Amino acid sequence: MNIAQWLYARAQLTPDAPALLQGNTLMADYGQFAAQACSVGQSLRHDHGIEPGDRIALYMPNRIEQLVLMYAAWWVGAVVVPINYKLHAKEAAWIADNAEASLVFSDDGQSLREVSLPQGCREFGVDTPDYTAMLDGSHAVAAPIPLATDTLAWLFYTSGTTGRPKGVMLTHDNLIAMSLCYAVDVAEASQHDAVFYAAPMSHGAGLYNFIFVRVGARHVVPATRGFDCAEILDLAKQLGEVSMFAAPTMVKRLVAAVKASGSDGAGIKSIICGGAPMYAADFIQALDALGPKFAQIYGQGESPMTISAMRGELIGDREHPQWGARIASVGTAQSCIELRIVDEDLRDAPLGTHGEVLVRGRTVMQGYWRNSQATQETLVDGWLRTGDIGYLNEAGFLTLTDRSKDVIISGGTNIYPREVEEVLSRHPDVFEVAVVGSPHPEWGEEVVAFVVSRKGVSVDAATLEAWCRAEIASFKKPKRYVFCQDLPKNSYGKILKTALREAANQSV
Repeated sequence: MNIAQWLYARAQLTPDAPALLQGNTLMADYGQFAAQACSVGQSLRHDHGIEPGDRIALYMPNRIEQLVLMYAAWWVGAVVVPINYKLHAKEAAWIADNAEASLVFSDDGQSLREVSLPQGCREFGVDTPDYTAMLDGSHAVAAPIPLATDTLAWLFYTSGTTGRPKGVMLTHDNLIAMSLCYAVDVAEASQHDAVFYAAPMSHGAGLYNFIFVRVGARHVVPATRGFDCAEILDLAKQLGEVSMFAAPTMVKRLVAAVKASGSDGAGIKSIICGGAPMYAADFIQALDALGPKFAQIYGQGESPMTISAMRGELIGDREHPQWGARIASVGTAQSCIELRIVDEDLRDAPLGTHGEVLVRGRTVMQGYWRNSQATQETLVDGWLRTGDIGYLNEAGFLTLTDRSKDVIISGGTNIYPREVEEVLSRHPDVFEVAVVGSPHPEWGEEVVAFVVSRKGVSVDAATLEAWCRAEIASFKKPKRYVFCQDLPKNSYGKILKTALREAANQSV
């Protein structure tokens, strides 16, 4: 099934329902949304020679036209290649080359003018007459072309923190299964909702568009085209029933803004936390500031948004005897997923034992684009090796401790940075913290904590040493503290531990 059929069906059912908004300004209803997608799709096919299976890359900050372009590509069976707009032009061009993209859409058609695009690939500007001509409406609104469910739909490139990015191949069926899991496992989706694209649409925020198209909700791109706390709070009041995806760092910024402004977050319905696990201390502060409006999800590009989830009812249930452990977890396996914890030999590990997280299900990728070796290493007997370390409890809740490469081995003992980070994040003067390992001549590695103090306060190593001494075993305590103004992050808000390890090694 072609997932663009969801937009076509919705446009037939509720053509006058509001669909695309820039800020609080309505730009298109569902009938117009579908007509634009169909018109652009037909232009791609007839005027630019796009055939089913061809790749169309998108390289721009968030804008409503991205949704039109995505569905236009799928309307004619093409593949969407979302490129993080914060990447350097050379990095974006490498992705376009690797994907063998036929077209790259950007704001003005000039974003990649100083780099070499692959032969036969053309950059196309949304803010140009050429794109406007695609919307001329001369093509009748026909149904999207039928596709097999295993047809490639979304070619997502990983962040490349361990080398060149790899293209994750996601099919129409992968995206359909992911979307249906949202309504079952994450949060309700209603035609009254306004889904807010403040996080990059090239990543998780964009992937959540499908279920909201299916139910006929409003799709809102803020005027700033990014994450601005004041804008979010203001628009939420105006629009109501706002749902949004946010990385933990974004949640922390929003909570700080709410506290500073005295806002109560009126109009916000759901905030889906993902990209990295939320620390329990941060969840508590978020709940205190905004109430039970949060859900937690865990996924990877290789199984997008869908490995596990914890609905808002569970996060907000402070009376449950296991509440503290639950909010430190990433929930239970989503409906389409089987989940295992295994040891180094890929044998099932007992409950409560740390091991690698393996998953299997309808959302797991086909493989990596033209990279059979990486595919064989990552997909083993039908199971996706996530590279994440965690453990399960008797109720099926998954707690992540770290990436396998981030585990610290000191004196022959495994130390899981997240456990130390959870302790430090509870200190009232700590705003952000990240823990890494650094080489040590005697112990192999030592624990190093990078700490950002809360605004207006300071904290020192002696204070945190005493705090840790009262909370965790001595061998887990940081041996060094590095105090900094902020932590390095990628464009999705994930802390770059590779950079921190390099910094820790240099500061010895």
